[in-house]
Amino acid sequence: MHIWEKFTIFAKNLTLHFMEQSEDCAPLWELNPIWDTLTEQQKATLNNQIEVVHYNKNDVIHYDGDSSLYMWTLISGKVRIYKEGIGQRQQIIRLLKPYDIFGYRAVIAGEPYNSSASAFEPCVAYRLNADYFNQLIRENGNFCYAIMLMMAKDLAISEIRTVNLTQKHIRGRLAEALISLIDKYGLETDGKTLAMLLPREDLANMSNMTTSNAIRTLSQFADEELIEVDGRHIRILNREELEHISRMG
Repeated sequence: MHIWEKFTIFAKNLTLHFMEQSEDCAPLWELNPIWDTLTEQQKATLNNQIEVVHYNKNDVIHYDGDSSLYMWTLISGKVRIYKEGIGQRQQIIRLLKPYDIFGYRAVIAGEPYNSSASAFEPCVAYRLNADYFNQLIRENGNFCYAIMLMMAKDLAISEIRTVNLTQKHIRGRLAEALISLIDKYGLETDGKTLAMLLPREDLANMSNMTTSNAIRTLSQFADEELIEVDGRHIRILNREELEHISRMG
């Protein structure tokens, strides 16, 4: 078979794969109420504008400094938003769960992305081009207001996190990271194990500390019977005390 014919068959199969995946995904307005502010006509047009994209574990979705061509709504999986500092050390800014929206601030501002996004695990997302997203904001006041509220909440969280990462001691920062993981991803069916297998390096990057300090502090928490560690599995034994440590800093 000629190589062009092989490529054509591959392209057709790939297209069918994405179409099948798209049909399996719920409409955007059923995933996040922000999109339910659109009119019926806008929703119909939106279906022709969005595309379903797939990312493997550790795939970079966008880099810091890339042109802001798209914004995303996560359908499944987990995503990290991070900045890269001196020595290529990452500082995790936010963790995303299904139905969260990201990449939208840079799109609205018409600026390059000021952080990077990558997949913690295999992910599926809706991707919408910047021009149509901005068009919806201009045309629909309710949608614009919903986006503004979301941006305001994200800014408030970012400000609090910045203060905490710079003023809290190591124990307070790690306790806060563990609490935020519980709030973001929840617990397994046993009611104790974090529903998130986080490498020690990523936990350190969340807490603005070295990996060795994260490992050492986790061991201290385990010795104090606040948590139980089994590889990447972390069981929360005393959330109240972790919250106390986080508050005290």
